[in-house]
Amino acid sequence: MPKNEQTSFRDYQEDGHLWITLFAGEYYPDILSLACELYQPVLVTFGHLLKSSHSSTDLFLAITQIQPVWMRIQLGRVFRKYVSPETPVEMLKKKSNADQICNRFGKGFRLITEVQSQFLSRPMPDEALCAVLWEYKERGKKGYDLTERLFKIVREQYSKLEIIGPQRAGKDVILGEFFDNYPRPNRPVDFVLLHNNQPVAVGLARYDSDRGGTQEDDRTGQYRDCASEILKYAQTNGLNLKVIFLNDGPGLLLGSMWRDYADLEDAWYGKVKVVTLRMFPERINIEWLVS
Repeated sequence: MPKNEQTSFRDYQEDGHLWITLFAGEYYPDILSLACELYQPVLVTFGHLLKSSHSSTDLFLAITQIQPVWMRIQLGRVFRKYVSPETPVEMLKKKSNADQICNRFGKGFRLITEVQSQFLSRPMPDEALCAVLWEYKERGKKGYDLTERLFKIVREQYSKLEIIGPQRAGKDVILGEFFDNYPRPNRPVDFVLLHNNQPVAVGLARYDSDRGGTQEDDRTGQYRDCASEILKYAQTNGLNLKVIFLNDGPGLLLGSMWRDYADLEDAWYGKVKVVTLRMFPERINIEWLVS
C-alpha cells in the first residue's frame, strides 16, 4: 500500500478506495426525532409570522428582522420551500439581500392565503420538512471533519510547520489579506502552511460524498484557475509557494474525477499536489515544500 516519494496522484487510482476517508452518515428514520426537536421552534415561529402577515413580501420582510441569525436562516429556508423555491439559498442567508430578493423574485412569491392554507394542512412538527432542514445542517459537516483532521495531522506530525485557517467553520484565509498586491484580493483558501514563519503552501480542502457530470468540470476548472493564479503570483514576486488540493470522499471514485485531478497535478509537476487525508503524511514533506 505505501508508495515511494516519486509517485503521483494518478498512481493511487487502482486502489483508490483504500486511500479515501469515509465519514459515517446518519440513518433514516433515526434522525427524525432529533430533527423535529431541533426545528419545531422554527416552524412554530414561521407559523406566527405567517398568521400576522398580509402578503408574502410582508412575511419575508418580517423574517429578515428575526434574531438570532441561526433562526433567521432557518426561517428563510422554510420560506423558500413554501413561498419561493427559485430564490437561491445563499441569497436568503444575508439580511442585506432583502430588497434585491423582493425585486428579483417577488412577482413569483406564492399568494399568502395559499401559503397559510398549505402550512395549516401539515402536522406540527412536520417530519418531512424537519428532515429536509436536517439535511442542510449536515451538508458541511464532513468538510469540517476533514479540515479538523488535517489540522491535527499537521500539528502532531509536522513539528516544523504551522497551519493557518479555519479548523472547522470560520472565515477562510483571504489571500489579499495575507499577500501584498495579490491580483484577486478576495480569493478564499482553506489553509496556508508556514515554515520558519514563511508561507510555503496554499491549500483547498473539499469532501465529496457524491459528485459527477458538470460538477466534475466545475471543480477541476476552479482548481486550475486557482493554481494558475497562485503560482503566477509566486513566480512574479519571487516566492516559493506550492499548492495543495486536499480532496477526499467516495465522490473521488466516480466518473473521471480521479483522472482529472491527476491531470491537474501533472500540469504543474512539482508545484501542485492532490492528496487525500491518508496520503497527506506520505506525499507532503518539508523537502518538497521548501524545494
